Amino acid sequence: MKKIMVIGGVAGGATFASQLRMLDEEVEIIVLEKSGTMSFANCGMPYYLGGYVQDREQLIAATPESFKKERNIEVRVRHEAVRIDSSKKEVVILDHIGNTQYSESYDSLVLSPGAIPVIPKIEGLSHANCYTLRAFEDMLKIHEQIEANQFKSVCIVGGGFIGLEMADNLKKRGMTVHLIQRSEHVLSVLDRDMSELIEAELIKQGIDLYTDLTIQTIEEDGCTLHLTDGQIITADFLILSVGVKPNHQLAKHAGLEIGTTGGVKVNEFMQTSDPSIYAVGDVIETFDFITKQPKRVPLAWPTHRQAYLAARHVTGNPVPYKGSLGTAICKVFTLHAASLGLNEEHLHESGLSFETVTQDSKQHAGYFPGAAPLRLKVHFSPENGTIYGAQAVGKDGVDKRIDVIAAAIAGGLTVTDLQDIEIAYAPPFSSPKDPVNMIGYKAIKKMNLDKSKYK
Repeated sequence: MKKIMVIGGVAGGATFASQLRMLDEEVEIIVLEKSGTMSFANCGMPYYLGGYVQDREQLIAATPESFKKERNIEVRVRHEAVRIDSSKKEVVILDHIGNTQYSESYDSLVLSPGAIPVIPKIEGLSHANCYTLRAFEDMLKIHEQIEANQFKSVCIVGGGFIGLEMADNLKKRGMTVHLIQRSEHVLSVLDRDMSELIEAELIKQGIDLYTDLTIQTIEEDGCTLHLTDGQIITADFLILSVGVKPNHQLAKHAGLEIGTTGGVKVNEFMQTSDPSIYAVGDVIETFDFITKQPKRVPLAWPTHRQAYLAARHVTGNPVPYKGSLGTAICKVFTLHAASLGLNEEHLHESGLSFETVTQDSKQHAGYFPGAAPLRLKVHFSPENGTIYGAQAVGKDGVDKRIDVIAAAIAGGLTVTDLQDIEIAYAPPFSSPKDPVNMIGYKAIKKMNLDKSKYK
């Protein structure tokens, strides 16, 4: 009987193990998880800290006991893989419970150790009450420290998805929130004109926003922060959210190839440079759906898909990965922001010729109560209509439009084909010509081909 070892739980490892069991009822599956929580909804952690999720147990997706009882999968929590000997097909494991070390053989090995937070270089950082949010234990620690110390103010370093979600949730908790972004605008996946809508919302909601700045030094009191332009702010604690990097040390020491982006290099079936070792999730480098260039996308959807594809390949029923669009969305107070594919900066870097259409409208019929502005922006090729990327910001209906465009790209539709998509209409939901349709109609004027065939 084959033995499959999985290093790391959560979205990648736990999903792979579950999918593998569905495909093969006999194979032996062992999951190693360094922490004490094997599978949890890490995307829900900011919402627990903000009080939207009242019970932390709601974030627990599965337990070792449930995996054993329902799926016949052995999960060893607080067991850390410290070395891989690929020549012997063995993993050296440190049992943190019994404080012992042992080796376990495998036929196939799956790596899903995730990513680790990037810690910025700030003079005096050790003086501050400083936290990152990656693991379930991080969430519990932040919550406990807020309660125990009665923290009233926070400085969030980094204006990406997690930074903005934390700003929203900690403000909801009644805190004074300072948000510092090193680059010129928050949510760097968006173009400037789109991110400006989010920045206006942050300011409207009372967030103390600083862009194109960072913290230079922190005084010994741990609360006085000196910014690079000379401004001084105070905060009871810091949340560092400046990004993540692949946790690839185990793979690197095992001699596996590391890609140009720093992720473990895998093929379209999630195999590493060692065919008996697979890798999925935040630790890997895959490729962009549009440009086919190396890309890292530390998001939940790609991780779940990669886990399924790895399980298919292990069981001899291969399905190739088609690449990552990086489709993502977040809630920022009353607004939602979503994106997929390439933004203006990425397109300029790639050297692709592109045109852009922006549609400003309401998310549903203007005469129906609750109508609010929605901006949809799409980049495309003026030669053949290939959709390169899309962004949307609005109070409602953002997910619908981005998801329709994601499906259009996956189906090989062009930007002018967006005219033909028959989108559900009633006044509470849309307009007879949805914003997605309008993008298709507007794009005709910017196509370099014979426009008569698009009329």
